[in-house]
Amino acid sequence: MADEEEGYRWLNEYEKTWEEIREDNEGSLQSLVDELIHRNKRKRAFSRPGNVRLGMMRHMYLIIDMSKAMEEADLKPTRLNCTVKLLENFITEYFDQNPISQIGIILTRNKRAEKLTELSGNPKLHIKALQKACLPKMCQGEPSLQNSLLVAANSLRNSRFLCQSLLQSVVEQNIRCSIIGLAAEMRVCKTICNKTQGKYKVILDEKHYKDLLMEQVTPPAAKADTEAALIRMGFPQHMVKGPPSLCMCHLDNDYSTKGLNTRGFFCPQCKSKYCDLPVECKVCGLTLVSAPHLARSYQHLFPFPQYIEEHLTISTEVRKCQACQIILREKSASTCTKCQQTFCLDCDAYIHESLHACPGCVAKEISQCIDL
Repeated sequence: MADEEEGYRWLNEYEKTWEEIREDNEGSLQSLVDELIHRNKRKRAFSRPGNVRLGMMRHMYLIIDMSKAMEEADLKPTRLNCTVKLLENFITEYFDQNPISQIGIILTRNKRAEKLTELSGNPKLHIKALQKACLPKMCQGEPSLQNSLLVAANSLRNSRFLCQSLLQSVVEQNIRCSIIGLAAEMRVCKTICNKTQGKYKVILDEKHYKDLLMEQVTPPAAKADTEAALIRMGFPQHMVKGPPSLCMCHLDNDYSTKGLNTRGFFCPQCKSKYCDLPVECKVCGLTLVSAPHLARSYQHLFPFPQYIEEHLTISTEVRKCQACQIILREKSASTCTKCQQTFCLDCDAYIHESLHACPGCVAKEISQCIDL
């Protein structure tokens, strides 16, 4: 009887929500909106595991549903347009945070699966192919989850999987499958994700769709039975002068003399030329990267520690953000636990999502080096 008198549990989430609304001195609610966005970002950052074994050199295939269902308008303007727009941002962010990883794209329609792009570390190539191929008029028939997994699994492991034992083979080969659903939850998708230790979520709206995609940017913890492997890498020299030549990444395209140039990265082992890094040499198979790529991947192993959040009041002394130098008055701010410098919410988010280094701590270390 007590539960009936209290009412439904889901109604309790909306009790007195107006009490959380606060206006600033100018009567604007923008500061509240910015603070809520910042809190959500901090929540995602705190959820990232630290000091765990991660698969930092990732090989991921994006499987996109290109069936007639993607023409539905529950996401504006359509499911497909919304998906392509969010995937463009995802691919850019993925390579920004995982510079030594690769992505490939697979499309499924008419109960078939076709590979749109091979595994590559060039985000421009994937985005251009995505914009060209994923058009509303190209949505046809029904998707095939089995054929899509078969194409992805065969490409990732360079071996042939049988359809009858596909799921079992995927599990044995340590391939992780994560699915984002745009409609009702499906048991088959949930089963696949559970058995492969992936994630299965169904979106609520466009913002939730974006958040679920961005969760895939951070490398997941490696499986317990995953064997460690040494990877040979080369650090190519960037040449700006020399005879015009065609790079290896454009040999398959009809560039004629337009692709000829004097700039490029040359493999230290076989001297093959490439436009961008990272890339796997097509001649000798050596993984070509730069030192900054490895440095940016290091932040996944040891995540940058979070700042302490505090709320400044009128009685608090006037402070400036150590990064952008704006004056902080009567708003939330963040303080570094090491250098005790204060930062605004925007700079806090930028430092932890992109910079991965405290400007105050770096400035202090530089000053100490100068004094020495």
